[in-house]
Amino acid sequence: MTRLLLGVTLERICKAVLLLCLLHFVIIMILYFDVYAQHLDFFSRFNARNASRAHPFSNSSRPNGTVPSYGPAGAEAPSPSAKPSANQSATEKPLQPCQETPPGLVGRLLIEFSSPMSMERVQRENPDVRQGGKYTPPDCLPRQKVAILIPFRHREHHLKYWLHYLHPILRRQKVAYGIYIINQFGEDTFNRAKLLNVGFLEALKDDEEYDCFIFSDVDLIPMDDRNLYRCYEQPRHFAVGMDKFGFRLPYAGYFGGVSGLSKSQFLKINGFPNEYWGWGGEDDDIFNRISLNGMKVSRPDIRIGRYRMIKHERDKHNEPNPQRFTKIQNTKMTMKRDGISSLQYRLVEVSRQPMYTNITVEIGRLPPRLARG
Repeated sequence: MTRLLLGVTLERICKAVLLLCLLHFVIIMILYFDVYAQHLDFFSRFNARNASRAHPFSNSSRPNGTVPSYGPAGAEAPSPSAKPSANQSATEKPLQPCQETPPGLVGRLLIEFSSPMSMERVQRENPDVRQGGKYTPPDCLPRQKVAILIPFRHREHHLKYWLHYLHPILRRQKVAYGIYIINQFGEDTFNRAKLLNVGFLEALKDDEEYDCFIFSDVDLIPMDDRNLYRCYEQPRHFAVGMDKFGFRLPYAGYFGGVSGLSKSQFLKINGFPNEYWGWGGEDDDIFNRISLNGMKVSRPDIRIGRYRMIKHERDKHNEPNPQRFTKIQNTKMTMKRDGISSLQYRLVEVSRQPMYTNITVEIGRLPPRLARG
């Protein structure tokens, strides 16, 4: 009897060991095919990069390499409204609208600021960008025309990196765009929101077909090209997770860094406030304007809306605004009288550089009563 029980026990143990071996084999095979798939993905990206590097005019930046369109040197890309010329082939197919999700996106990007950067390198990497920092996709009809506005003063070092990364990203996104640097003249207190109001009007003077406006700080670089720089049904906040905030939204009403509004959305909120002199507060006022006008802020997924900031010291004459908390509480009373409708400035110079358009403006100075706090 004892021997029979022992035999049954041994049989059960053998079956259990056999089942464990089979389970182990299944797990090993799953892991093997998972790693194999990752290797295939890696080598496909590696080969695509090598192909772009083989082209003499490809972007030499590792995360941003894109191959420009083949065509005559120096030829401008046709505008979306351009009609075929008389000598064009009758069989040539008309351009189709660009896809909602562009097929050439890379995804997560390696962003670093240790490599030296020059404007000559940026220009060499982007031969198909036209004078003034303008670009139109040559192979499809873009759905929007986007003006990208950057408030600026004494940030030439940051601008080189911003252009180095953003031009290739925007081209892969099939965006028809123009880049405008809104440079504050003089050394008085900085006013970010007022400069962006100026940029809105000056961009429309340059091209009245702009129907989307992206407002970006010069020190913020997107870490994923799936974060599409375009306008949506609701005002868009792109910079959801900055590295300085641990890649998290600092608070629910945050609207700083990089944002986008259509022309109609911008006019509906009377643009941005002109009275926020110094650092802070204007983005919260803009968020209030959006909410008070019955709109909601839309955002990309937190995994896609990540940004790296170029580290720097606080700018001179851009000290924290001591009035900002009081002003934010009064948005409802001030937004109709303070904004694009009340904007005053003096245009100093418009200069079209190879990679951007520089607009230098004099916007006044902090009123003495506000300077006294």
